[in-house]
Amino acid sequence: MIENELATDFIALTRQGILNDYRLVCESRQASLLGRKDVMGGRAKFGIFGDGKELAQVAMAKVFRQGDFRSGYYRDQTIVAALGNLTWQHYFSQLYGHADVAFDPHTAGRSMNNHYTTRFLDENGLWKSQTDTYNHINDLAPTAGQVPRSVGLAYASKLYRQNEELWSMTDFSHKGNEITFSTIGDASTSQGMFWETMNAAGVLQVPLLMSVWDDGFGISVPVEYQTTKGSISKALAGLQRHEDENGIEIFTVKAWDYVGLLETYRKAEEICRRDHIPVLIHVQEVTQPQGHSSSGTHTRYKSAERLSWEREWDCNRKFKEWILTNGYANNDELEEIEEQAKKVIRLQRNEAWKAYTEAILKEQNEALALIQAAAQESRFKTELLQLVEDVQREFVPLHRYNTTAVRKSLRTLRFESIPSKQALVDWLKKNTEINHDRFSSYVYSQSPDSPLKVPAVAPEYNDKSPLVDGREVIRANFNTLFANDPRIVALGEDVGKIGDVNQGFAGLQERFGELRITDTGIRETTIIGQGIGLAIRGLKPIVEIQYFDYVFYALATLTDDLASLHYRTKGGQKAPLIVRTRGHRLEGIWHSGSPMATVIHSLRGLHVCVPRNLTQAAGMYNTLLRGDDPALLVEPLNGYRLKERMPDNLGEFCVSLGRIEVLRAGTDITIVTYGSMCRIVMEAAEELSQTGISVEVIDVQTLLPFDLDHQILASIQKTNRVIFADEDMPGGGTGYMMQQVLDEQGAYQWLDSAPRCVSAKPHRPAYSSDGDYFSKPNVEDIFEAVYALISEAAPDEYPSFC
Repeated sequence: MIENELATDFIALTRQGILNDYRLVCESRQASLLGRKDVMGGRAKFGIFGDGKELAQVAMAKVFRQGDFRSGYYRDQTIVAALGNLTWQHYFSQLYGHADVAFDPHTAGRSMNNHYTTRFLDENGLWKSQTDTYNHINDLAPTAGQVPRSVGLAYASKLYRQNEELWSMTDFSHKGNEITFSTIGDASTSQGMFWETMNAAGVLQVPLLMSVWDDGFGISVPVEYQTTKGSISKALAGLQRHEDENGIEIFTVKAWDYVGLLETYRKAEEICRRDHIPVLIHVQEVTQPQGHSSSGTHTRYKSAERLSWEREWDCNRKFKEWILTNGYANNDELEEIEEQAKKVIRLQRNEAWKAYTEAILKEQNEALALIQAAAQESRFKTELLQLVEDVQREFVPLHRYNTTAVRKSLRTLRFESIPSKQALVDWLKKNTEINHDRFSSYVYSQSPDSPLKVPAVAPEYNDKSPLVDGREVIRANFNTLFANDPRIVALGEDVGKIGDVNQGFAGLQERFGELRITDTGIRETTIIGQGIGLAIRGLKPIVEIQYFDYVFYALATLTDDLASLHYRTKGGQKAPLIVRTRGHRLEGIWHSGSPMATVIHSLRGLHVCVPRNLTQAAGMYNTLLRGDDPALLVEPLNGYRLKERMPDNLGEFCVSLGRIEVLRAGTDITIVTYGSMCRIVMEAAEELSQTGISVEVIDVQTLLPFDLDHQILASIQKTNRVIFADEDMPGGGTGYMMQQVLDEQGAYQWLDSAPRCVSAKPHRPAYSSDGDYFSKPNVEDIFEAVYALISEAAPDEYPSFC
């Protein structure tokens, strides 16, 4: 070996390069050690760290190019620091929860430590270039939650490489030359998300490089309880590619083997990038010097022998031994690097703590000064000064203490009208807005491209506009959209060759090709993952969950990743994915679902669109594709063969999100509904009109957002009665709509009768037409509910009939 130079088949490193690597792993280890101390000392609530994985991540960083992506989890601090995306001050700022993007540019204090982000969006929420940065998709804590989207990130490279129409999008790709690195702990490979992802990657043949950190445990549970054969690489051997068949490439390497790691990652990267072959690297004999997290100690479940082995085979220790053995430095030089690393980390940690506390103390001083001023004017001086003392006694300053003190002060002063009281009111109002920005902003896009800013455009017709099946309207609209924008792609079960089960894409794969309209396997989680990755990388995916009930297969990925991405990065990343599905009223338990409460409450961050017909659905797709928020659109399953007129302005007419439509004007009662229930309600309204009851029927069109202009309130002010009707179970979608109208809009004060909800039975619908009738609201249910309210007010004119 040539002194001061390491030469292998793949890489050459200088002495200085090796020592730089050693400096980095020492700094990263010290950050983990000091981070845990800060948690145990009360400065932070919780910590989870990347100690034991430093050397492997150094090797990964050497093959990570600008334009590449990492989809990881909460132990990747070393690679993010190696690529220059993380300073140690940022590291500690996130640990403390510093709610300022200037100090925690990754999540602005919204995620716990080790959750990293490349800010893809500028100050206006518009895309920046992804090809001249090292790209980190905001990390996830739910085990294996980061894995499904890695398929989509890698799949985007395949589309960018094979579709020449996309080659001009140089801010998002250089002809698909980018690869996606995903990381996961060995125990988390037991999750179905991981297996589904590796199978999908093997089928799709995409440039995904998956690293598995194998430390032998999943918290306290050893690997023999986690994985068949006690080895993920052995368990996945059936996916290994061979000369005559596709699959994945599998490598194994030790976490402490510096040269082996460098060579393995170089080989894996070359295969992955050049040939678009997915690769799994099983990094074995990883140690966890501090155990799983700050929530406990690994001495509770590891034997003395295991703990001794971990100390001896710690990757940083073995790296030091290797450097000394091969003469790249002497012990004094390495100890100097170690001491300097301690100083650097301590300094960065202190700077982070200083910045964090100063921001809160400045606010605290303002608040306490106002309370003290009020105390001098109030007869409750003692109580107010006690509030000041309580705040000053807190060891770790928090914004909440300041706000709590002011709110309690105003409570104390409620019987007094002293001059200083208004200053407290003003302070609270100002800080409520500031804290909304800190902790509650950016759930949805605030950019010029927000779909809420897309104006409504009505469908246009002429005297010869044909009456066709609803499926033909949606198909013709998709045809126009795909012809006009090469970024639009569709994928899902059966959407390609047969044009989806209801023919919404019929014939379009033949016209636009398999890259644009693609069949997938039966794997809802990674269908969503594919869509998320494509959307992050600048494409406009429409992914299909075949039936609404099947959304449960992908709910974790939808809620943990997609719905919260824009929020948890405080506007740093977005994934404008459209999830297409169909629901309501068909055949029984698993194909008639209307689980609206489930999606309304778990998918805040998505728009939830519930069209009553296919023309309305097409208008919503047109709106969403002009916008930059993710959405779920539930097409009415019984509408595909109902007749609708074919619009002339396909691809152009738009439905304004959050605006209701009055389907029928009335004066006696308002019925608020959506989707397939609109037809039921309209039929009941016609029958009620024959008894002299005038019903106003409102289609909300979207549940998220909901009636932004409060038009439902205006209707109730006219009719003074309201019924909420849908197909969800009791307390579900109807309960949500009632809360929005009575609580948010204040409509209760205009009601002359108690509001009512008409919903489905508290079970899934039974099979057959009779099952539909007796399980879900029908025309008679609506008629009788309305009649009962009117009869209550005018029993002589509308006597009870049962």
